[in-house]
Amino acid sequence: MAGLDEHLRTAMLPVFRESVTEHQYGVLIRGTGLHDLQAVVDETLPYGEVRIDAY
Repeated sequence: MAGLDEHLRTAMLPVFRESVTEHQYGVLIRGTGLHDLQAVVDETLPYGEVRIDAY
């Protein structure tokens, strides 16, 4: 999470904790800007991977 800006860290932290607890899937962060970010556990990503996509 080093190098991520504050807004990305805030969006990602709860979902990242869930991902780490489950040890199954990665995290997808998607959005269009500072006020429209969403992080989700993504079953298509391997555990430990974090992908940032804009829509």
